[in-house]
Amino acid sequence: MTTPLRLGIAGLGTVGAGVVKIVQGQADLLEARCGRPIRIAAVGARTRNRDRGVDLSPYGWEDDPVALAKRDDVDVYVELMGGSDGPAKASVEAALAAGKAVVTANKAMLALHGQALAEAADAAGVPLRFEAAVAGGIPCVKALLEGLAGNRVTRVMGVMNGTCNYILTRMEGAGLPYDDVFREALDLGYLEADPTLDVGGIDAGHKLAILSAIAFGQRVDFEGVTLQGIERVSIDDIRRAGDMGYRIKLLGVAQAGANGVEQSMRPTLVPADSPLGQLEGATNMVVIEGDAVGQIVLRGAGAGEGPTASAVMGDVCDIARGCAVPVFGVPAQTLAPARRAATASPHAHYLRLSLRDEPGALARVATILGEHGISIDRMRQYDHDGGDAPVLIVTHPCRPAELDAALGRIGDVPFVAGTPVALQIQGV
Repeated sequence: MTTPLRLGIAGLGTVGAGVVKIVQGQADLLEARCGRPIRIAAVGARTRNRDRGVDLSPYGWEDDPVALAKRDDVDVYVELMGGSDGPAKASVEAALAAGKAVVTANKAMLALHGQALAEAADAAGVPLRFEAAVAGGIPCVKALLEGLAGNRVTRVMGVMNGTCNYILTRMEGAGLPYDDVFREALDLGYLEADPTLDVGGIDAGHKLAILSAIAFGQRVDFEGVTLQGIERVSIDDIRRAGDMGYRIKLLGVAQAGANGVEQSMRPTLVPADSPLGQLEGATNMVVIEGDAVGQIVLRGAGAGEGPTASAVMGDVCDIARGCAVPVFGVPAQTLAPARRAATASPHAHYLRLSLRDEPGALARVATILGEHGISIDRMRQYDHDGGDAPVLIVTHPCRPAELDAALGRIGDVPFVAGTPVALQIQGV
């Protein structure tokens, strides 16, 4: 009889319970596809006596995840607790040191400690897999590591936080302000315990940094990700962008240029008729561009029990089959130090300002933009009924530093009411 692959699962929340269900319910299918049985040897969580909708009685129990990671009857340690440090990191380090394969869904841990963990996995000669850490059920990590290995990747971008996409599309569809939809998402349980991780772009930034490391062969560089959350996106911006043929998404973009790698996670306008523009609700999408393949689009559920557990089991099955791929695509020691771009690439921008009804006001704004080398692609002015007039401007591509300097001057002009809003436009 073929030796079973034995799992130790730490963390029995939504995803952990989902993994147990797949192992229990798909045992024959998993064995047929992997060539050996997949079994659970032991599990652990903070609370033992809790109904999780699955039968845990056949398995050993460990209160301490480090002890679970070291058990002799565990071949693969599955870390589903979360948290960048603490028990998650300590237990993964213990598993690797004990020569055990690791599967994790922990994007924060990988974004902050990925290099050290990859070096530990290489030293131990064991796999460290993390498909479930990025975009839920979408196999984007596997696509970069394996299916697109023959490509020089030029750009990776995507919507990688379903909660933010839900908020933005709900604002648009219902005509509701951000604060109302934020409270709705909170009541529905869509937000992390610390909502800033979602709406501040941090969660999605972790994921982007991981994909960027694989795509460009560099060490994970979360600190190099420019972060801007969706808290300041107004219903007015959503409506006005729609009038101009765009939709607003919390979009992550990593691209390699002559002077380094740019990484950003920020509210961005995308064409309404593009795949990203048509993305609704809590769905995720990852777009990868390579020199040989061109552009590919991966779309699917970015979170939830089934999709994330599916990603975990994909990694488990690869380990059962003996598939060996370096953590970030190449041996950890050969990953290049992060090379951050010295200057940001030029992009078109959406500007929204409110101008008082005074002669020459709009001409003065155009003059200031021109003095900073920024040309206007198109412009729209709305009726104002004697009050402040909303004005929308789409610029030709310009560098963010030039735009910031121009907006600093525009904001000081007496006939400009409030603070101008500027959002990048990304061609897709």
